[in-house]
Amino acid sequence: MRSKDEGLMQKIATYVGDYYRREHVSPSTRDIAAALGRSNGCIYKYLVEMDKRGMLRYENGIISGLKKVIRTETEYFSAPIVGSVRCGDPEDENEDILSYVDLPRNLFGDGEFYMLFAKGDSMEDKDIFEGDLLLIQRRSTCSVGDIVVAKDENQENTLKVYGGVDARKKKAILRYANEKVYPGKVILVKELEIQGVVKNIIKWA
Repeated sequence: MRSKDEGLMQKIATYVGDYYRREHVSPSTRDIAAALGRSNGCIYKYLVEMDKRGMLRYENGIISGLKKVIRTETEYFSAPIVGSVRCGDPEDENEDILSYVDLPRNLFGDGEFYMLFAKGDSMEDKDIFEGDLLLIQRRSTCSVGDIVVAKDENQENTLKVYGGVDARKKKAILRYANEKVYPGKVILVKELEIQGVVKNIIKWA
């Protein structure tokens, strides 16, 4: 497996992403082989290897969870929409790619990004309303005041403002941002896991 062609892996990832954006389903091994001029067996072996490396998921002949972000000549990158996040009480969300959005790199910068639809009303003071599309930079760290996608100690996702650490209780503070509906409300979390930081809000009409 050490001899696998990295360039071909990128071509496969690019083709899978382009195909998904165009057809809204993932291509078959045969589709990729025909497009790239390779045998079905060759593409199968590469998909298995890419699955092992975490670049995508390949199971029972189905490709999903494309992770690799490919820099293109036009300097656009593809950010997957992976579902929604609750702007309220935490809830469990599974990451399944719904679609891709092409975004200009010169506006949004480098990094690994994904997108989520906002649900609920707890972030309205930050101009985040239900149905807005959020561009998230995948990071495990944040600063006080950042709007974060976080997992609480029950491994449930929520969107909140990071408020630092409560020195007395020694717990991380996740603040609601809707004083009219949730005055002063916070979540205190002993073990905080950051999934990413909101970098942009897209009003999705």
